[in-house]
Amino acid sequence: MENQTMAPEKGLMTPFNMIASVIVVAGIIITILRFTKGLGAVTNLSDYSPWGIWIGFDLMVGVALAAGGYVTSSACYLFGMKRYHAAVRPAILTGFLGYFFVVIALLYDLGRPWRLPYPFLMGWGTTSLLFEVAFCVALYLTVLFLEFSPAALEWLGLKKARNLAHKLTILLTILGVVLSTLHQSSLGALFLAAPSKLHPLWYTPYIPVYFFVSSVIAGLSMVIFEGSISHKALHHRMGKEYLDNHDGLTLGFAKAASMVLAGYFTIKWVGVAAGNHWGLLSTGYGLWFLVEMFGFIALPSLLYAVGVREKKYGVIKVASVIAVLGIIVNRLNVSLICFNWHLPSSERYFPSWMEIVVSVFMVTLIVLAFRFIANRMPIFDTHPDYRDNH
Repeated sequence: MENQTMAPEKGLMTPFNMIASVIVVAGIIITILRFTKGLGAVTNLSDYSPWGIWIGFDLMVGVALAAGGYVTSSACYLFGMKRYHAAVRPAILTGFLGYFFVVIALLYDLGRPWRLPYPFLMGWGTTSLLFEVAFCVALYLTVLFLEFSPAALEWLGLKKARNLAHKLTILLTILGVVLSTLHQSSLGALFLAAPSKLHPLWYTPYIPVYFFVSSVIAGLSMVIFEGSISHKALHHRMGKEYLDNHDGLTLGFAKAASMVLAGYFTIKWVGVAAGNHWGLLSTGYGLWFLVEMFGFIALPSLLYAVGVREKKYGVIKVASVIAVLGIIVNRLNVSLICFNWHLPSSERYFPSWMEIVVSVFMVTLIVLAFRFIANRMPIFDTHPDYRDNH
């Protein structure tokens, strides 16, 4: 590979590997319990709270943070921003793994996971938002697999198949944008059916728009966040194109993230004004809403802007972390924290430790899979046979 050096041997007994091993073993044990003893043995789910952290975090958060794939590929291939080409494959890989493990995590939450394909085989629920989300996610996962396939085919040395897959790039990018727009917004639309359960400050007719716009923020911020970590952990696998463009990529995505965050901050207040919920801002939930608005939306927007203006990459990295945390907070607010808000605390859902371990297990598997693939396939570098063919 171009400009590639081998990393020093570190052995298997690194702190990361040991921690990951413990998490994986614990995750496997709880997985066995889940599929042999049922949901009741490992979760705190109930009739009042049938959706827990496996939906709120693994699905809602996971789908949002995997949005870097369609954001980056559309910027490069549809809007002609070729300078972002080096970031496309890492973003596509992150998106593919994110969606793949979202589907795996969904199997944990379903009471009868073997019936997952039934809606596609037994009858299409065309009036169901859940069906639309499932259908779009299934199609988009296929699109992401095809978008990722050129890297795998280059690694396997299958030139004809790789060239065929490469010719589909524009078509797949367009499909990815359409499908992402549909299911990212529809995840928010699911909560339109629960006006009495979701707190008024988070319930609004505009919630599908909020979910879509915030997914763009998540995608941009995850590209910066993942890129900064990969730049240290996988530097030996990075080619000249990626290394030369890394700073420019960071500045470009940070500038875009700052502007989208500012727009998101504005339209969130439109929802408050439309519902005339100003009086609720003085309540406990209102103060938490203000923390989300100013601490996780306005603050990273400002930090991104300062970082771009002053070219302070450390500030941009901090902003990306805060923005990613903000997406996590928002999705958990909508699906868990501010859902069933009227119930007494004794009846409110709180995840069991085993539910939390499974979620950490899913994240760990994504990191391990990303590291495994990036260390073997041309993700951060350019295959010599295709150096001038993007």
